[in-house]
Amino acid sequence: MQDFTGGGIHALPIKSTRSCGDPEFDRRIATLVEEWGVDEKTRGLISELMITALKLGRDKTPLADLKLFNRSLREMRAGSRVFAPYRDRRKVVVFGSARTDPQEEEFQAAEAFATRIRELGYMIITGGGEGIMGAAQKGAGRESSFGLNIRLPFEQRANETIEGDSKLVNFNYFFTRKLNFVKESHAVVLFPGGFGTMDEAFEVLTLMQTGKARILPVVMVDKPNGTYWRTWNSFLAEYLLKLGLVSSEDFHLFKVTDHLEDAISEIEQFYRNFRSYRWVGDRLVIRMNYALADSALSELRGRFHDIVGNNVLEQTVALPEEQNEPELANFPRLVFVPAHKNFGRFRQLIDAINVAPPAE
Repeated sequence: MQDFTGGGIHALPIKSTRSCGDPEFDRRIATLVEEWGVDEKTRGLISELMITALKLGRDKTPLADLKLFNRSLREMRAGSRVFAPYRDRRKVVVFGSARTDPQEEEFQAAEAFATRIRELGYMIITGGGEGIMGAAQKGAGRESSFGLNIRLPFEQRANETIEGDSKLVNFNYFFTRKLNFVKESHAVVLFPGGFGTMDEAFEVLTLMQTGKARILPVVMVDKPNGTYWRTWNSFLAEYLLKLGLVSSEDFHLFKVTDHLEDAISEIEQFYRNFRSYRWVGDRLVIRMNYALADSALSELRGRFHDIVGNNVLEQTVALPEEQNEPELANFPRLVFVPAHKNFGRFRQLIDAINVAPPAE
């Protein structure tokens, strides 16, 4: 399972600690879950879902709210089922305007990007619509594409590449759709777009800046010599930064470019040595493809003293608390207790790890 929260989901208990308030009903729920054939490891969570549903009924929850909760859970289940067979494939989500015409340079850039990133082994996720989404879907091809479509009274319909495919999921709610974008992607690429594109950009940056989602590559891509994202970046620098509403380190959470190869390199370089990270209590555990040289560790301790502080930046094996991720057990780790949580600086640390020399 890919934990998009960086350890928060893995830290949650598996066994249910909740009761519906009646021991006999608790027993009947547990029996029903077992008889249904639910895996023993997840029975506690399934029981808790059922208890929550029963409590909603006892709370006399309004019908409109029940419809919202029910449909949201169904949509989340649909997304999980579609992505499940492809958990071992890295994926790049592409955002951009549904109104971009095929003859426009932005459309052609999105198609070319998706073609190149597919050739490198990545799959593509888009909103499933036309414009930039259709361009990326076309470049990636049907077999390497996911479409997360949104039902709208106008404008949005599935593009011809993904229409009818089993990897097309239709959502009624933006929030369940956005959750699937974030939790399933390993990189985010944004081409010029409208309110929706801005929404996705600020959503993922907010989640990373606050530590609610793991750090991943975020690249704003323009047409050659385009000014869309440079203008956006200037607004952030001229207003948000100067007013003290964001920090200069936050600008390391994304990259602005008008060169496709730069965008591709940003993604590829991010995973050169770095694999993933998670929190284990107050410790940050960074999993790597290969161990670092002692000289590299010493250099990192000095360069990132502001976030490492007086704590030890230790290179080690998997911690006992990471046993619920056995597929990562054999990779070396860097472990430390951050002096403070500046996620822009954490991104810089990841970049430094990716260029640091390996152990002999």
